[in-house]
Amino acid sequence: MPQTYHQFRLDLASELAGFLDPEEAQAEGFRWFEEGLGLSRSWLAVHGTEEVPVGVRRKVGSWLPRRRKGEPWAYILGWSLFRARRFKVTTDTLIPRPETELLVEAALEVGWRLKVDRCVDVGTGSGIIAVSLALETGWKVAASELSPGALAVARKNAKQLGAVIRFHEGSLLEPVPDPLGLVVANLPYVDPAEQPTLQRELAFEPPSALFAPDRGLALSSALLLQARARHSPGCLLEIGADQGGELCRRAMGTGWRKVMIHQDFAGHDRILVALA
Repeated sequence: MPQTYHQFRLDLASELAGFLDPEEAQAEGFRWFEEGLGLSRSWLAVHGTEEVPVGVRRKVGSWLPRRRKGEPWAYILGWSLFRARRFKVTTDTLIPRPETELLVEAALEVGWRLKVDRCVDVGTGSGIIAVSLALETGWKVAASELSPGALAVARKNAKQLGAVIRFHEGSLLEPVPDPLGLVVANLPYVDPAEQPTLQRELAFEPPSALFAPDRGLALSSALLLQARARHSPGCLLEIGADQGGELCRRAMGTGWRKVMIHQDFAGHDRILVALA
């Protein structure tokens, strides 16, 4: 029996509701149509009674088993939006989160206030921070990344989006020459002890980009020390919800003159700003 697009969408939402919250399943179903098939809601409103081609059914049918196993939609799709730009993502990189936009906004504000002309994105991953800052400022932007796979993705994203960035392979600030300018980073900050309690989708993201020793604080602490020792005017970090107090104390202990914490949409500590 022929299946219309309207019925196909309802059936898809029902399939997704087998492992997602019903409202989330409805929203994700629309994303599959819009992002995966290129069919907008307005298109569906006009063409919803048309028959779904076999190729479309097969494509969606190939996605469902992967999503049912917990694989995030962004990995199935191969890209994710960040600040209205399309970034390639793979299992070598984290999937962009809305909270990281707060880090970019804070970096723009602090950078302009300090009148910096350059910055470094440490642990760039897919390059979302470096590319955003390169395209939205006149700064000279550098980026470092320890993972060769992630670095390759970041280079592709920069090229695709027309961002001029100097990429360096290595740990934290070690491969980046002076002067640094503003230092910005979304480093791994999850406590490894929390791994068993995390949502199953996170099992598909690279552990090296999620977890850090010392209750998730090790890399943030190391970067604060390196950036201060190399005379960066400011260091901005995305941090865990319960890490603000401890990281403020560590930042002050490494010589930063002023340290502030910005909260996210849920009222949790999320962005640390350290000023020289």
